Amino acid sequence: MNEKSQRSMFKFLKKIGIKNFVGVPDSTMKHFINQGLEKNEIIITTREEEAIGIATGMSLVKSQSLVFMQNAGFGNSISTITSLVQLYKIPIIFLIGWRGYLPTDAPEHTKLGKIQPELIKSLKLKSRILTESNWKESCKWAKSQIKSENPCVLIIKREFHD
Repeated sequence: MNEKSQRSMFKFLKKIGIKNFVGVPDSTMKHFINQGLEKNEIIITTREEEAIGIATGMSLVKSQSLVFMQNAGFGNSISTITSLVQLYKIPIIFLIGWRGYLPTDAPEHTKLGKIQPELIKSLKLKSRILTESNWKESCKWAKSQIKSENPCVLIIKREFHD
C-alpha cells in the first residue's frame, strides 16, 4: 500500500475507536508506523509476544488494540496467539506484513511467505488482505470482528524490495 493509504488507514483506525497500536516494526508498513510515531501513539516492542501481552492487557480493560508485526514475527507468536488470545477470546486486530510471497524476495522470507495464508487459515483466524481500494472496508470489518470478541488479521503485502 502506498504512503497516503497507510497514513490514512492509521487515522481511520483511530477514528473508529482503535486506541492502542503496539508491535514490532516492519518496513512493509513503514508509513503506517511513522504516522503513529509522529503522533506518539504507537508502542514499539522488541518481540511480538510482548506486543500481544501489552495489547491483551489493554483489551481486557476495554481499550481496543491492534498489534503489528512482520509475518516472521507472526510465526514466532503462534503459541501466544493460540494459548492466550484465542483461548481467552481477546479481541485484537493483527496487522501482519506479508513478505516472501514474491518469488524475488529475500530467501529467508520465502518459506513463511508461501505458507502464511494456510497458517492463518489453520489457526482459524479470519483475515483480509488490504489493497488500495479495500482498506477502509477491511478496517471496518476488523472493527466489527473485535466488537464481537473475535481476534482477526489484516494483511499488508510487501510491494517493494529493499
